[in-house]
Amino acid sequence: MLKCPQCNEVLDQNQVNTPDLTACSSCKTALRADVFPALYKPLSDDGRGETLKTGKQAGCFFHPNKKAEVTCTACGRFLCSLCDLVINADHLCPLCLEKGRTKRKISNLENNRTCYDTIALYMAAFPMLFFWPTLLTAPIAIFISIRHWKSPTSIIRRSKLRFIAAIGIAGLQIGGWTLFFANVLS
Repeated sequence: MLKCPQCNEVLDQNQVNTPDLTACSSCKTALRADVFPALYKPLSDDGRGETLKTGKQAGCFFHPNKKAEVTCTACGRFLCSLCDLVINADHLCPLCLEKGRTKRKISNLENNRTCYDTIALYMAAFPMLFFWPTLLTAPIAIFISIRHWKSPTSIIRRSKLRFIAAIGIAGLQIGGWTLFFANVLS
């Protein structure tokens, strides 16, 4: 069974495969665990899953002695309950899931995101080293921060602190440039 990495408390079935972080029932540590659905399926009496009873039943492609439950939506292979992976109401085998992940053909399978909050902060902070690029990058940093305020930040949830810092730094830069040009023109 899965255990909390902090306190080694066994995790409940309702604490895994959730879209958000959940708190450990013992130490309240925020955690997220994604596991194959078969982990919590009950095993048969012999402890090895449901085996074929007659020669007329279909066997799993990956486990020939296990009874096939469904077919893979992508390739048509017979799958037992251990190999059945349900994504977007489709039943996929492990090979089709891996192929869909590597070729990016499964739309709801996320493994990375663009972190716009980090981009905005970099656009505001790094050009300060050279001073002149801030004339251009400060408005871009504010635009990115406002435009992507509601965009997903990361697979691991983060706060809006980077957006706020980028807007603050860029605002100070724009204010500095405004004072500079006001003094030059007067």
